[in-house]
Amino acid sequence: MRIGLVCPYRWDVPGGVQYHVRDLAETLRGLGHHVEVLTPAEREESLTEPYLTFAGRTVPVPYNGSMASVQFGPVSAARVSRWLREGRFDVVHVHEPAPPSVSLLVCMIADGPIVATFHAATIRSKVLAAFGPMARPWLERISGRIAVSDFARRVQVEHLGGDAVIIPNGVHVDAFAEGPTLPGVGGDPDRPVVGFLGRYDEPRKGLPVLLEAMRGVVRHHPGARLLVAGRGNADQLWRLVGPDLRPHVELLGEVSEADKAAFLRSVDVYCAPNLLGESFGVILIEAMAAGAPVVASDLDAFARVLDDGGAGLLVPRGSADALERALRQLLADPAERARLSARGSEVARTYDWQVLARRILAVYETVVRPRSSHGRREDQ
Repeated sequence: MRIGLVCPYRWDVPGGVQYHVRDLAETLRGLGHHVEVLTPAEREESLTEPYLTFAGRTVPVPYNGSMASVQFGPVSAARVSRWLREGRFDVVHVHEPAPPSVSLLVCMIADGPIVATFHAATIRSKVLAAFGPMARPWLERISGRIAVSDFARRVQVEHLGGDAVIIPNGVHVDAFAEGPTLPGVGGDPDRPVVGFLGRYDEPRKGLPVLLEAMRGVVRHHPGARLLVAGRGNADQLWRLVGPDLRPHVELLGEVSEADKAAFLRSVDVYCAPNLLGESFGVILIEAMAAGAPVVASDLDAFARVLDDGGAGLLVPRGSADALERALRQLLADPAERARLSARGSEVARTYDWQVLARRILAVYETVVRPRSSHGRREDQ
């Protein structure tokens, strides 16, 4: 099958949609399909993979506390038309098509089957509310709709109408399950390691709650350590940590994909104390794939990923006391950690890209019109 994927966000800026499109493209190519990706970037030279086509630059436009990546106009439309013409795709799969972006342009110009995936989290739903009604006539050309979570499905139903099949974000499970650990981290029962990964100066990620919980943890486990990976203001973090907890905290900074996997394989417990704004929980799946027992706040999205507590411990969001109790419980109980690790690995396998790509292919097959032996659609 000839498949065109469209990413509306800059390829050279890390983000969940970009990773989703990249991993889907590489998995489908590995299954033998011809796949090309149309995406914006700051510079065309940054698109080094042969399947990537430069769609131009985007303009970030602030809207109601969110940022819309706007890309419209005759130059962008010409690029889209050329990509569609030269690609001769059986199906085009756009992501986040409602804002004025390259995804919406494809919906306006393409004359073949279109599938769309909606990723919208709470903040992006504001953009969907603003642009969705204007885009609705073009979005009605979409033949198959996918949402990455039940929350994302509800958001698009509310603003755009229609319905969508839920196919979640994926993970390359083997890349997390197998490989090295971080040097000098883990393996010492007297020095258990708790891990946190995320933008640590973003309030909704909940790191201050975890730091408060760790103060109680180290009183009962004096050798316990907290490893913090991600981006943020280091000076601000150390002020939150304070001198009493500082000997127990190590800041790793931003990590590569390979180092992230090694980090997750190294921790005794992975903690996600997030407070709000999560429509899914890819990091939880990555942690489970790496064999790390998980403690997470009881957000609806996290509860679904953790099988309502069967594959990880859920604690009331914002409660440092509850989080402390859960961490102490797991650090003191190797058998329970082993049970959660085994169950988590099973759950993570259901999110492997090899599984999810085939579900997406099934959606493609429902919308692709038959072709004649001469390669033209039979209804043309």
